[in-house]
Amino acid sequence: MTLRSIFDGEIIRTEFDKAGINSHFLHPIWKFVIENPNCEWEEIPSLPSAAYPLLRSKFKPLSSTLHSVTHSADHVTTKLLVNLQNGGCVEAVIMRYDSRLGKYGGKPRPGGPRSTLCISSQVGCKMGCKFCATGTMGFKSNLSSGEIVEQLVHASRFSNIRNVVFMGMGEPLNNYAAVVEAVRIMTGLPFQLSPKRITVSTVGIIHAINKLHNDLPGLNLAVSLHAPIQDVRCQIMPAARAFPLEKLMDALQEYQKNSQQKIFIEYIMLDGVNDEEQHAHQLGKLLATFQVVVNLIPFNPIGTLSQFRTSGEEKVSRFQKILRGTYNIRTTIRKEMGQDISGACGQLVVNLPDKRAVKNTSPVTDIEDLCRQ
Repeated sequence: MTLRSIFDGEIIRTEFDKAGINSHFLHPIWKFVIENPNCEWEEIPSLPSAAYPLLRSKFKPLSSTLHSVTHSADHVTTKLLVNLQNGGCVEAVIMRYDSRLGKYGGKPRPGGPRSTLCISSQVGCKMGCKFCATGTMGFKSNLSSGEIVEQLVHASRFSNIRNVVFMGMGEPLNNYAAVVEAVRIMTGLPFQLSPKRITVSTVGIIHAINKLHNDLPGLNLAVSLHAPIQDVRCQIMPAARAFPLEKLMDALQEYQKNSQQKIFIEYIMLDGVNDEEQHAHQLGKLLATFQVVVNLIPFNPIGTLSQFRTSGEEKVSRFQKILRGTYNIRTTIRKEMGQDISGACGQLVVNLPDKRAVKNTSPVTDIEDLCRQ
């Protein structure tokens, strides 16, 4: 029988309940495993005697293993390749930021360096976005809630993780139950991450967006919009055919009404495809009634066969100025991290890392800072 991860919260709670073991023992178990990932169950003190045989027969401290760790040349980004026990692999990326670069009320924020973890929710992805390397893998499997949480456990060995973004491999809302359970574990003991420091990104799975606020209140929602009209969106994101833009915007209106939170809009800049001035005006009008932060993302190459080119800096700047100046929409340009280790946005795919060096050595602003501006 395959042993499950101890961080598969719903399953371990059910097993403890059947055995008459109080679930409050889970928190010290999880804390011990985080601090001692290679532990044996007998090493954990003060558990009920019935817990030890149950843990031995059905669970393991970690069901995944860390295959490799690759650091960017500037040491700002670290990519983790994680082996799953079913033979699959996923990637997670640690990104180091400096909160002093953000602003609050027009003034510099206090604080200092901190880390954000970009984690995966699936092996591969069925969305097939043409600008994303993960989409070239196709869909392999969903991760369990434990396999999702274990990425945080592995990453915690290298950095003190303060924020988590579900922007790695896979479409998080296509693995809804596991993602919800994983977030609940991350926001509870012993991790105690704030929901405001967790962001879930989606291409726009409407039925899942409709229930997300009730299941995970306080969470940040990011939407991979990438085009202001349905036709262009379908050209670069085939899955958008199942989620018409008009219906998606209706769902986002309802989400914002219920959550009273800003929504992050992710917009990849593709030269000659979605980066013209007309697209900026179309996007501004589309978002006119929303409270959003638009994040313009430079396209990251995904190999020599890529059909897209990166938009020029002048085009990106002009796009930003139109959204800001004409429509008063908070708009940022993402400073890319981890390109030399194929750890930047849209580059996550299980392969050998590129060894090119990058020259950027300055810390950058975190998504958490954007939310509060």
